[in-house]
Amino acid sequence: MFLRDCWYVVAWSHEVPSQGLLARTVLGEALVLFRTQDGSVAALADRCCHRLAPLSRGRHEGDCVRCGYHGLAFDAHGRCVEVPGMETVPPGLAVRTYPVVEHNRWVFVWMGEPERANRRWLPDNFSCDHPDWVYRPGYLHYEVPWQLIADNLLDFSHLSYVHEATLGGSTAIARARPRIDPIERGLRIGREVKSVPAPPYYAALRAFDGPIDRWFIYDFLLPATLLMNSGGRLHGAPEGDSASEVHLHSCQALTPETESSTHYFFQQAHPRHLGDEKVTEGLYQGVIRAFEEDRAMISAQYGAIRRGGEQAMMSLPMDAALLQFRRLVEREAAREAGLT
Repeated sequence: MFLRDCWYVVAWSHEVPSQGLLARTVLGEALVLFRTQDGSVAALADRCCHRLAPLSRGRHEGDCVRCGYHGLAFDAHGRCVEVPGMETVPPGLAVRTYPVVEHNRWVFVWMGEPERANRRWLPDNFSCDHPDWVYRPGYLHYEVPWQLIADNLLDFSHLSYVHEATLGGSTAIARARPRIDPIERGLRIGREVKSVPAPPYYAALRAFDGPIDRWFIYDFLLPATLLMNSGGRLHGAPEGDSASEVHLHSCQALTPETESSTHYFFQQAHPRHLGDEKVTEGLYQGVIRAFEEDRAMISAQYGAIRRGGEQAMMSLPMDAALLQFRRLVEREAAREAGLT
């Protein structure tokens, strides 16, 4: 199920070059992205209206992209501005354009009707572009439907088992019941875990000489964006005690490529005063290792689902957040369809 009245992350800012083209598929639609001379990003359908060749096989020229097959040039608004061999461009010669916003180093594309694009629905991914936070940008490609990855992010009990040697480190995470609250266009999920060993992942930041108290508090917003405060402090230490605390902020976004493949954009940011480039790289390598653990498990799950025919999943109390979010997606889809 694809929602269309949403901002989808289509790229990190650095992926769209000042000279050149970026091809990316979103919701099964091929797009080509490029920058105009003023630095803004344009997104067009990656298909020339003449012979339907991919525009991404052409070239970037100033504020235009030129088709590599017969040389038609299209501006950032999708209008054909030149047809080689013709003095005038036939009226109506154009390709579809998509509203684009570059926001805190994420490039967002609106896949619904342009007149419904609502900038207020852009997520607050502040740590992607804030002087007090440092991270290394990440991207993974999944050959699974986006819903399975969203399910994984909505239920952190898996940290105890999938990430036993990385992000987890304790079965207490799975035993802790989260608090789930509805918010505008999403859910807020909080989980606190008291007096547990520090996870191996924290070693990049600091060593703890005893058990710690951990917290995970995040918003999960339509279409599938996670914004999370997480961390841990020495058990019994007061809140805000920087000498015994790890504080992290993470921004993650799922963008369906097709019905069975997904773009995954992510970062794990740490406060600038807590470490140098080695710390940033250590956190990145730690989260990559953990997310590869996720990808291996979810890919195996998807394989089992495809082999299992019509067998349905069973729901347990740990599934509360993911079931609520799936219902939210269903309600939004019905609204888009004019059924509610």
